Amino acid sequence: MDPAEYSTADQEKTILQQQYQQQDSPVESPSSPGPSASASPGATNTVAMTVEELESSPVHSPRPSSIPVTAARSPTPPPYSGPSTPIQNPSSHSPSASNALLPSSQPRRYPGLPPLDYRLYNPPLFALSQDRTTIRSSAPYLSTNVSALVALIRQQATVPPKPVIHIVGRRDPSSSSSRTDFFIKLNLMHLIVPQDPRQQRLDYLRCVGPGEEALRGGSKPSLEPVLDGLEEWARRYVDDKGASKSFAMERVVANLDVNWIEGQVRALIASMKYPGSVSVKFPVTHNRVVVQAPEKGNKMLNSLAVLFNGGKKKYEVVKAVWPFASGRNGESGRRVVSCSEEEWWREWKEVVRFAISTKRHGWVTNEDKLEVIMEADADASIHVDWGPDEGGKQASSWN
Repeated sequence: MDPAEYSTADQEKTILQQQYQQQDSPVESPSSPGPSASASPGATNTVAMTVEELESSPVHSPRPSSIPVTAARSPTPPPYSGPSTPIQNPSSHSPSASNALLPSSQPRRYPGLPPLDYRLYNPPLFALSQDRTTIRSSAPYLSTNVSALVALIRQQATVPPKPVIHIVGRRDPSSSSSRTDFFIKLNLMHLIVPQDPRQQRLDYLRCVGPGEEALRGGSKPSLEPVLDGLEEWARRYVDDKGASKSFAMERVVANLDVNWIEGQVRALIASMKYPGSVSVKFPVTHNRVVVQAPEKGNKMLNSLAVLFNGGKKKYEVVKAVWPFASGRNGESGRRVVSCSEEEWWREWKEVVRFAISTKRHGWVTNEDKLEVIMEADADASIHVDWGPDEGGKQASSWN
């Protein structure tokens, strides 16, 4: 498992705790003085939401009557950072600016799927990588217009990455006669997005803070410069005259106890007396948005300029954090977005057992759950004929 894909840093925990403290405190009246910038250490690294942002968000669309006419900005991170009039600002500077940003019309809803604007996963002027992890654009205006870049990042932060679990059983993986007995995949994205759009969300947008190593405009991670918020980083990127530069946002999953889930999966497979080796991994797809400045002039001269100037200039300072829960597994007061790891496993344990016993290669879905409930033979999933191993010895889960 790649540690970068699942963020459980203490910073993320502190930010989430501040969210709940803010929710429990009384709302200040519009006439009262607002909090100072120093009141919340994490506030400078987040993009707070206004009423207009809430109303224009492609995901969270509460009734207008439920929102006060005026509202003070919260000093703590918002549940998430929605787009701030994503089309109006960039289009005022570039006729093509609205092409990569989606219209503010209500997105299509898909019954049974999390309420998201799925158009954002493959917007115009972007290309999706073959491994389904990254969308990338070289649209010139995104590298020359601060408002356009900020609007894009805010909009893209409103949809989560896609965390999945891969469970693979192989016989003799190091030999030429290796074979894969089962390879099942389960989608975990519904665990970080509430099914009810009116439910409180935990996701938020943050920028790299002081003391954190990150690609801050160079080819290697560093601690400098230290800037205050998304707009300043976008402005620095746009003003950068480097021959080759890029600006990226990463979507990360926080506070999901993948080690506990892996342990349960391995214990289940061991109880089925599987004779091969087992691999349990938690890859994340649709987790990066990259804006690449288009190359100008001669490519060879540009390559030489990049070489002599110390490499490409990369800005990887923004993260859209999508917590599974408000804290780590076992912490007191922990709140989950959908269900706990234990609840998820109770719901899917027999489905996973059934998929493995039938030597599935592919996705395990609600249809499999329905089949287990309505049709599955309990004995068939407990007693599995695994077939002969490399030496011709028969392997079976029968006692």
